[in-house]
Amino acid sequence: MDHSMRHDFLDRFSRLDSPIHRLPSALKLSFAFALILLVILVPIHVWWVSGILIVLLLIFFVSSKIPWRFVAARLLFLEPFVLGVAVMALFQHDGLTIFLRIVIKSSLCLLTMILLSNTTPFTEILSFIRRIGIPALLVTILALTYRYLFVLIDEAARFRRARNSRTFSSHRTKVWMSLASIIGQLFIRSTERSERIYSAMISRGWK
Repeated sequence: MDHSMRHDFLDRFSRLDSPIHRLPSALKLSFAFALILLVILVPIHVWWVSGILIVLLLIFFVSSKIPWRFVAARLLFLEPFVLGVAVMALFQHDGLTIFLRIVIKSSLCLLTMILLSNTTPFTEILSFIRRIGIPALLVTILALTYRYLFVLIDEAARFRRARNSRTFSSHRTKVWMSLASIIGQLFIRSTERSERIYSAMISRGWK
């Protein structure tokens, strides 16, 4: 199977059988949001609180039976975004301290969300946030984004294969131009598809 066509890259292990997976979704979501709130609010120099949070995440991770390579790969994939924001702090007074604070706090939040998304199916997450009063329109947008993200991945993979079959140059400039062309076509296709989907929903009585 072509790995570029995998549709479980977001929550690949969300349906495992582990003590964490069997916990109620509301409990896991409440715990995750509370942990993220603590990470944000508690100063980094209060080391014992950070230590407790790290231990809790490690217990959660080990009990969930999610492969460590998967979690590490996801963190490495997302860390450049964290570093891109944190590096701006280096130009401020006491920049190194602020830089480390942003990296540590952001990494803990990312790890929390990675574990949450891979121990709780996304449909259950949507049901929970709908029950706590999140506007139905926002829940619908999240559900549609989750559903059609996979369609976009398929489309991007088809564009890439078609482009590779017609492009024999490995020159970096041409590769980037090809990638820019794919992104532009994908954006146009996505816009057209969203209009068609919206029209179809309206014609079926959606408000």
